[in-house]
Amino acid sequence: MTAAEPADPRASRTRARLREALLRECAERPLEEIGVAALVRRAGVGRATFYVHYADLEALAVDACADVVREAVDALHAWRGRPDPVHAPAALHGFFAGLAPHAALYRTLLTPGGGGPLGRVLNRDLRARSLAERELAGAADAPLVASAVAASFAGVLADWLHGSIEATPRQIADQSWQLLVALHRSR
Repeated sequence: MTAAEPADPRASRTRARLREALLRECAERPLEEIGVAALVRRAGVGRATFYVHYADLEALAVDACADVVREAVDALHAWRGRPDPVHAPAALHGFFAGLAPHAALYRTLLTPGGGGPLGRVLNRDLRARSLAERELAGAADAPLVASAVAASFAGVLADWLHGSIEATPRQIADQSWQLLVALHRSR
């Protein structure tokens, strides 16, 4: 498929059914206990169909959690003008508050320190967005700061989800925001 070709709506619907089935399964038990057979039964698709779309359950899980990455990136960039250095934008508060329903799955895919398959996606997407915005603003050392922002946020998010940082969603949003503002000001 080329960039100009629209996605096949049937394939999009099938992937959506698989993602939803996985999220429902993960609400009942850890990802490690879920099998492809149970998942495809719940999604109402065949096993071969699953493998047409995903290499394995981890690939499906990362795809199912891709929205959280987009939400994180958008929440971190949901301000205009001069940022409040103390209080995070409302979108970032909402992002952290909204993680609870799938926190166990996020912990599986986002390892302490910000690694894991979801951490890699978060780091890549956040770095790209930060880099683009810093370059657009003509900021010095755009690649360095973009890397620091991405790594710092992914690490803080992961460590908070794993319980290494004790804070309410509002507190961690404000604290991570303060850290990121400081990184932007350091160069």
